[in-house]
Amino acid sequence: MLATNVRPLFEEAPALSDCSGLLGLFDRSPIEHLSAGRNIFFEGDRAEHVFAVREGNLRICRQLHDGRRVITGFLSSGDIVGVSFQNRYLHSVEALDNVAFQRLTKVSFDKELIARPDLRHALLSKLCDEVAVAQDQMVLLSCKSAEERLCAFLLARLQSSVSQGGEPNVIWLPMTRLDIAHYLGLTIETVSRTITKLAGQGILSADRRHEILVLRKAALQQRAGEGSAEADDSLDGTVRHVRL
Repeated sequence: MLATNVRPLFEEAPALSDCSGLLGLFDRSPIEHLSAGRNIFFEGDRAEHVFAVREGNLRICRQLHDGRRVITGFLSSGDIVGVSFQNRYLHSVEALDNVAFQRLTKVSFDKELIARPDLRHALLSKLCDEVAVAQDQMVLLSCKSAEERLCAFLLARLQSSVSQGGEPNVIWLPMTRLDIAHYLGLTIETVSRTITKLAGQGILSADRRHEILVLRKAALQQRAGEGSAEADDSLDGTVRHVRL
């Protein structure tokens, strides 16, 4: 089964990004810390809290009946997770590195939404964004090749990094290549082989374990199926590191 972000809108919204208004609800809650490999909550736990990520990175996972793990998304600072419309969480959320977060009880979170119509609108807007992301992921997994999936993933992470004030050619990817494989419905061998292929074509450079250099962004877009076949294959300005 392919890893996917697809989820029914009114079951659970794993993460809400760029929620400045909603994040303010957590300001009075104490900061809690989580080390790499630990879980904020497990699939099947009672959905009693909503969480705001303040620092660090996490992955959203779901366990299949045959024991395989599916990664359905990644979280970072500013994300909200645990907004469940059921009594139990449908996913597990696990730290990729050291994480700082705050929590509110589901009852308190719901009361604040009732009292603040503007926040209800913000929540609905973010849930709609989640549906759009899920639809994009469906297209990615059902219609694109392994190379297109990986290139599209790298470009999406680049866009996210830039939107948070990062350099134009720098992506911070705290997840492992195995995590990326689980997320894209690929094997780790395919992910590694594709990165090596792109490096051989002069599109990327992957000399370090956690860093990739993006050498030709236009070519990366073309390989992702997002650019024109006549896209400029020249170097895209100053080469910078992309951490993987």
